[in-house]
Amino acid sequence: MRAKLRLLAGLVALLSCVLAIPTARSADRIFGPFSIEEANPTVIKLNGEIDAGTALNFRRALQAAPSAKLLTLNSPGGAVQMALLIADDVASKGISTFIPKGSECYSACAYIFLAGVERLAEGALGVHQISSDTSNLVSAQMSISDIIDVLNRFETPVEVMTWMFKTPPDEMHVFTAEEIAKYKINRKRGAAPVSPATPASSSTASSEAQPPLLPGSDSSIRTLEANPSGSNEAHANANLSAIDEFASRPTRMALYAGLDFFGNDLSAQRVSSAGECAKACLSLRGSCKAFTFNSNPKIVEGNNCYLKSSKGRADGNAVAISGTFLSSLDPDPKDFTIAIIDPTNALFKDVDLPGGDLTSRPSQVGQTAQQCRLACIDELQCVAFTFVKKKKECWLKGKVGTPTFKPGLVTGAKKLQSYSAAEIISLR
Repeated sequence: MRAKLRLLAGLVALLSCVLAIPTARSADRIFGPFSIEEANPTVIKLNGEIDAGTALNFRRALQAAPSAKLLTLNSPGGAVQMALLIADDVASKGISTFIPKGSECYSACAYIFLAGVERLAEGALGVHQISSDTSNLVSAQMSISDIIDVLNRFETPVEVMTWMFKTPPDEMHVFTAEEIAKYKINRKRGAAPVSPATPASSSTASSEAQPPLLPGSDSSIRTLEANPSGSNEAHANANLSAIDEFASRPTRMALYAGLDFFGNDLSAQRVSSAGECAKACLSLRGSCKAFTFNSNPKIVEGNNCYLKSSKGRADGNAVAISGTFLSSLDPDPKDFTIAIIDPTNALFKDVDLPGGDLTSRPSQVGQTAQQCRLACIDELQCVAFTFVKKKKECWLKGKVGTPTFKPGLVTGAKKLQSYSAAEIISLR
């Protein structure tokens, strides 16, 4: 019970610490519905309706952010002519357009999206006929002519224009993921169109199904790759498109209790809490994708925070608190079940399990009880193991015999354990 209370306390500390991280929103520069983050001047965000002053506000935003590469869109639409002027500026300056997951770009906003030199619709893209408060047929025909001319210059798929002109103005055709892929609405320079149905970067179930070591375990097994500056990541980001670079940034953190991630370490350090470990990972500006914090209060020296380039393998460990960072392209993680032998509470010293050996000779898996434990987890037929310290022998068991006392042995039994994210925290 005390261990659970300590773990819950660590989770609360992590939540409060991460949520207290200052965001760039407080330093946004605002131009009508457009905003620019002080820390990220290559991205302009549209969030709101397009009205008579929006095109001028976009020009002001461009003056404030002359190096802008990307325009993110979240708008119900609005004034057609203003949207066409913005679209023309987007195309002439070679800016990419992106509809983030959870956002919508409807009606006149679609013209702006289609103007992107690269474009990706993760959120909702919707079109319909133009509407007008007057019955002036000549004016309506001129507007349609302008729309067709602009959309042709943007190499808009003919199917998009077909849906646009046949959907009544009081309805909205929202393109499905299948239609976006079929009509090749998304596009990247020098590459095949991107389908939103295929996330660019996500954690795989196969990585979750593999077991790691516990935090603070044998240093000869846990190899650290020192790269605290994240310079390799920065170099890689320099080669990403504006959309890929923006979409690869973390938007959420999935938090796990009693789960350890192993391998792919960037660095290790000692910190005061799981929250500080999460902040250390975020401070590496994208090169750190996950972390594991050892919450065992009995370990008062040495590293307890492991920063990782990816999740690596997963292993049950009662004292571990782990987090993985998700980009806008990553789905929320699913629940999963793995086989575990918890190194904190499922290993027993001086205990033997006579009989039930899978082989007539000890397994050739390594020289430590830790490696023997992992070998049993990886072997489907293994239900338990016994490690003989003096001889450095690992015996994998196909069945569990009657436990007996025997000095110099370490024994553990395997079980299945299900895991789900204890919390998914928004970072934006």
